Amino acid sequence: MSDRQTAVRSRKPKRARTTARRQRRSGKWRRGWVIAVLAILSALPLLFHRWVPNSVGNLGSLLDTFLPWVGVAIPVLAVAALVRRSATAGVALLVPLAVWGLMFGHLLIPGKGGGAYDLRVLSHNVDAANPDPERTAQDLIDADADVVALEEITPADLKIYKTRFAATYPHVVARGTVALWSKFPVEESESVDVGFGWTRALRAEVTTPEGKVAFYVAHLASVRVGASGFTSNQRNATIKQLGQQIAAEKRAGVVVMGDFNGTANDRSLAPLTAGLRSAQGAAGHGFGFTWPAKFPMARIDHIMVRGVTPTKAWVLPSTGSDHRPVVAEIRI
Repeated sequence: MSDRQTAVRSRKPKRARTTARRQRRSGKWRRGWVIAVLAILSALPLLFHRWVPNSVGNLGSLLDTFLPWVGVAIPVLAVAALVRRSATAGVALLVPLAVWGLMFGHLLIPGKGGGAYDLRVLSHNVDAANPDPERTAQDLIDADADVVALEEITPADLKIYKTRFAATYPHVVARGTVALWSKFPVEESESVDVGFGWTRALRAEVTTPEGKVAFYVAHLASVRVGASGFTSNQRNATIKQLGQQIAAEKRAGVVVMGDFNGTANDRSLAPLTAGLRSAQGAAGHGFGFTWPAKFPMARIDHIMVRGVTPTKAWVLPSTGSDHRPVVAEIRI
């Protein structure tokens, strides 16, 4: 065998190895196109959620309510991309990741909020079926709020809360299934009609050391998700009525607390939230989910303000209710 033939044969394995490497590299870009397409599609509900109409089953509001959870698709598709070793899918995933980050990333920035405050306020749907209102009352007292708003109170439980709160909160206003307790005097109070056969909202003026503040406590109508879609027509009617009352409020400082049965993202809450700032959005850290208490998936309990400044906001652990309490510190 000639030297030339030997050299040719020795070059073949090296050439084959080079070709195999090139094929592996190119394969990373050829694989995973289905995952890449799904990644791009997962960004569309985030980008165009306002375009989803409410005319069919209130689907737009349903998507608005759980919008942050659309991002769950990103880690799921990322695992699929790793399994397939697909560079194409990996690059495509940057699109929904960037969109989700721009929309919600600011909520995850540490060090948000804090500083001097004049009032600590708390709101909690205590649950009419709460098996241990005594425990709930003590948990709320331990939070050391200056003003406490409770929703979904039964007549029997109201007696328990009045008894337990008496030493800490000498001033109380109760209307129907909502109530407000305060360390400071309550000079005026009234029921607020939001279209129910019974009272589920109230207004009270609390005289703080820094001046009078108008407090609204509200429990809007419940919503249901069923075969006909997201049923929220009754809630939406109560939103409009309460929103009109708050828009006409003459006090400079306004605090609105309660169970709105909707998130701040839900477009249907706009008649109520217009002109108000979310304490959680302004001074909280994280999403502040409050419901359901065991595994919160949405923030439907709110503290919103006008004419005062939230300096800190957070969610308390479960108290035995099906909701978690929300707390905010505000500067007047």
